[in-house]
Amino acid sequence: GVNAISLNDRETLESIKKRYSIAVSLHCKQIFPAELVNAIECVNFHPGYNPHNRGWYPQVFSILNKLPVGVTVHRMDEHIDHGPIIYREQITIDDADTSFEVYRRLIELQKKLIEDHFSDIIRLKYNVMKPEEEGNYNAVSDFKKLCDLDLSNVGTLGEHIDLLRALSHNGFRNAFYRDKDGRKIFISVTLDRE
Repeated sequence: GVNAISLNDRETLESIKKRYSIAVSLHCKQIFPAELVNAIECVNFHPGYNPHNRGWYPQVFSILNKLPVGVTVHRMDEHIDHGPIIYREQITIDDADTSFEVYRRLIELQKKLIEDHFSDIIRLKYNVMKPEEEGNYNAVSDFKKLCDLDLSNVGTLGEHIDLLRALSHNGFRNAFYRDKDGRKIFISVTLDRE
């Protein structure tokens, strides 16, 4: 029953600003324009633990850079996955987790936060806190760069395993290297705990 809309459409944007006092983003790939976030309350459910690894694929980057991962509900501002924090909760990453396992737990946590707090959010009954630091942002281009494996890259075995498990996401063809003819050879890992 949900229809897709374009936030770049002037008429749609004006209609939202006139008709609503709050907009909620949940896995929306559109960037909310500054005009909208400055006109009404815009709240985002982000599958990352702000301010760490804002942007795309936070679980991938958390596996690699060992920064916290979790779910953040925040008031949106003019920057991506940025703004005052309303609610957030952290999860842990196990040494045997791939991107897929972490993401699956993030989605479950997101559902819990929606169930626990959605009523207060739509009634604008919440407090906000400023993030402790600016944090970091990862773009799609950062992810794509990770996927193109450099076979001459030097690192520890642990670093290489972390990279492969961060890029392994249940059937997605993310990590690859090229054979002598330049064709992509995709690689993912399956980790089984004893």
